[in-house]
Amino acid sequence: MASEASAAVARRERAGFRPCALIPTYNNPDTVSDVVDRVRAYLPDVVVIDDGSAGPGRAAVERIGAEGRAHVFHRAENGGKGAAVKTGFQVAADLGYTHALQVDADGQHALEDIPRFLEAAEANPAALILGAPIYDDTAPRSRLIGRKITQFWTNFETHGQVIDDPMCGFRVYPLDAALAVGKTGDRMDFDIEVAVKIAWRGVAIINLPTKVRYFEGGVSHFDVLWDNVRISWMHTRLAIQAVFVVPWIRLGRRLRRWNRQLPAA
Repeated sequence: MASEASAAVARRERAGFRPCALIPTYNNPDTVSDVVDRVRAYLPDVVVIDDGSAGPGRAAVERIGAEGRAHVFHRAENGGKGAAVKTGFQVAADLGYTHALQVDADGQHALEDIPRFLEAAEANPAALILGAPIYDDTAPRSRLIGRKITQFWTNFETHGQVIDDPMCGFRVYPLDAALAVGKTGDRMDFDIEVAVKIAWRGVAIINLPTKVRYFEGGVSHFDVLWDNVRISWMHTRLAIQAVFVVPWIRLGRRLRRWNRQLPAA
């Protein structure tokens, strides 16, 4: 499998498609090392962003870096998942990567789907590839309810069913589009907001089904009260922008394209 991954890397680089895996982590000492190794079986280039982990979590990431298994960046303090991913975008771009495959550090994603996600991104390099979760009976009921609510508002904000699930952290970003989005939330609201705002920029969205499993005793950093408050406020802002701002932005883009197509005087 390692030789297949190396051959795939060489082919992609010849085509100007240079992806890396981006793994944000906060206090995941029991899972992050295994996730890195499993990811590297499909994609050798990995960037790990330690979002201010405590002793054991930081030590696990330090070992990964010392052993040369990933490019490691330590944030000075915890800023939230969104802050870590945004740091990762910049680190990955500075290292010369064109795309970032985001994977959570807790091991819940079906990493065997990585080749399928990379193939879709390679065939559609300007597109945002989003995981569309297939849940089993381990999924918390609150997650399923939250998904339905967020799907409703996301469909409203994007003026159609463009994004199947904006909360899944398994996705491939074109880094130029991700870095051009502008201000987004720093915590659990980030995954939703960045997907909607990338869609607003006219970037194609491709939704790929993927299995998601919740493990007993798994570490969750979702704050039921404050993250739900942040997500509710974010949807309020996005919904208002979707009605009063985005249509004018899209009209401006159409006029600029129309103007470029006019014959020179």
